[in-house]
Amino acid sequence: MKEFDQFAGRKYIVGGLVILLAFIYVVKLFVIQVVDESYQLSASNNVLRYVPQYPARGLIYDRNHKLVVSNEAAYDLMVIPSQVASFDTAEFCRILDVPVEEVRNGIRKAAGYSRLKASVLVKQLSARTYAQLSEKMFKFPGFYVQPRTIRHYNTPVAAHMLGYVGEVTERIIKRDPYYKMGDYIGISGIEKSYEKQLRGEKGVKIYLVDVHNRIKGSYKNGKYDTAAVVGKNLIACFDKDLQQYGEYLMHNKVGSIVAIEPKTGEVLCEVSSPGYDPALLIGRNRSKYFPALTQDTLKPLFNRAIMASYPPGSTFKVVNALIGLQEGVLFPSSTYSCAPGYYARGVYVGCHIHHTPLNLEGAIQNSCNAYFCHVFRNILDNPRYPSVYQSFDAWKHYLEQFGFGHKLGVDLPNELNGFLPDTSYYDRYYHKNGWSSLTLISMAIGQGELGLTPLQMANLAATVANRGYYYTPHVVKEIEGSASIDKKYHIKHKVGIDSVNFAIVVDGMDLVVNGAPGTGSTARIAHIDGIRVCGKTGTAQNPHGKDHSIFMAFAPRDNPEIAVSVYVENGGFGSTYAAPIASLMIEKYLRGKITRKWLEERMRNTDLIHGVQEK
Repeated sequence: MKEFDQFAGRKYIVGGLVILLAFIYVVKLFVIQVVDESYQLSASNNVLRYVPQYPARGLIYDRNHKLVVSNEAAYDLMVIPSQVASFDTAEFCRILDVPVEEVRNGIRKAAGYSRLKASVLVKQLSARTYAQLSEKMFKFPGFYVQPRTIRHYNTPVAAHMLGYVGEVTERIIKRDPYYKMGDYIGISGIEKSYEKQLRGEKGVKIYLVDVHNRIKGSYKNGKYDTAAVVGKNLIACFDKDLQQYGEYLMHNKVGSIVAIEPKTGEVLCEVSSPGYDPALLIGRNRSKYFPALTQDTLKPLFNRAIMASYPPGSTFKVVNALIGLQEGVLFPSSTYSCAPGYYARGVYVGCHIHHTPLNLEGAIQNSCNAYFCHVFRNILDNPRYPSVYQSFDAWKHYLEQFGFGHKLGVDLPNELNGFLPDTSYYDRYYHKNGWSSLTLISMAIGQGELGLTPLQMANLAATVANRGYYYTPHVVKEIEGSASIDKKYHIKHKVGIDSVNFAIVVDGMDLVVNGAPGTGSTARIAHIDGIRVCGKTGTAQNPHGKDHSIFMAFAPRDNPEIAVSVYVENGGFGSTYAAPIASLMIEKYLRGKITRKWLEERMRNTDLIHGVQEK
């Protein structure tokens, strides 16, 4: 009797557990089917199509609010491999005007990525093709057209600065889940640096589709749709007309022009030559032209303005003069003779014939090598330092404050440091205590190991124009809806040279351009009537061919509005090409027109790439 009672108790326990379990299932089913609609949405995925809504990319204007980069409509043909059924490939490919094999390979590739998710099959169909295809889409299950925008360049200018947009890679998708296969992203230039501001935010529309993959209407009346947020417009710092003119002057030449507004650090133009038409890298054209641009031996994709490192040549004499004045080893009245050239313990640095002896002002005007060899050695042999190691480090510290040897921080990708050697560099070559100021004498005239980018040289011109400080160069002036650009571009960087020491250097740079005939001015060709230009020529030795032509300048002398550097590879003396081009750029910016048409024609018609000289 007792055993029977125990069995009856277990029956009630088991029955209670069954009832509890059934209750849990009922509640769960109620939640799934009634309360939580996400499960219903998930179950309905096989009859729903999620169509991304791509926002229009932000527009780019120049500093004068002239439209430079806009958008135009394009259509991507999408494929969902799991929904593809048998279809007439011949008719399909005839409409698209693409080979059958391209379509088949595209579907296989899309299936390899995901059979359930949409992938781009054919990019950027024309409006005409889109119209023809739309009429017959019901015949092609698994395919649909995704509208989007592509970049349009109102003027083929500033390709290196603006950059281009390209399709995302798998590596980008893994790094940033915002992007999906078939999305586009800024690859270079402003498009890359300001990608998050320009791209906006994608939205999505959810549609019901029938068994033929035809859209039957919006799901839940758009309850789960999200709107795309248009990208922000940018106001760039550059002047489109000045940029276009610089590219015009650098036609058939290899080199760079960089111009900066000294009082703000805004980049007025950034020319890298040879360049390319940015429209070549839009959409379906990109696969055709990108390999050709990459393989071109003149490297048109290479942005020389921020990535090329050149010896500064005699323009660097300005820096050594300022350091010598600050260190108290040089005075405006200091004079040195030139024989012509500098001789010391078997070392000879040549110079051109000019009046001698010269004071500092005259040495800058005549670009005397011997004078600045004395200055450089006085800096490194300064008795206030225990050894050349300490004096070299002090000299190097000044250069770093000028922005040499490291990235300036311009808002463009791929800026390089240039090169500024340290004491360990020379120890490796000459061993510890095996070198002296005389060993490094080539740096007195901007040769040797020192390397500057054209941007750093333009920044030097801006620093002298400001008499001792600069603002970090930047290419974007304003972001729509933002209070300001990054605050780092409003910070004043002082270079450690007292402003009074710039007066004599500016006087010398004034004479370089505006000195009387017969006084040895090395860049009188850069003179502009009515505009006081201050500049310095440079001729950088090139072991691979003819010397590079270099010039840096600013104008007007008082309250400067533009600072510019010009590098023309294999152009010879600084006064031959770099100085005239810089002078024309200054006149164009300050006056808006050119009065010296003869000089403009000579610069434009000179072909240094193919060896054709001006007529």
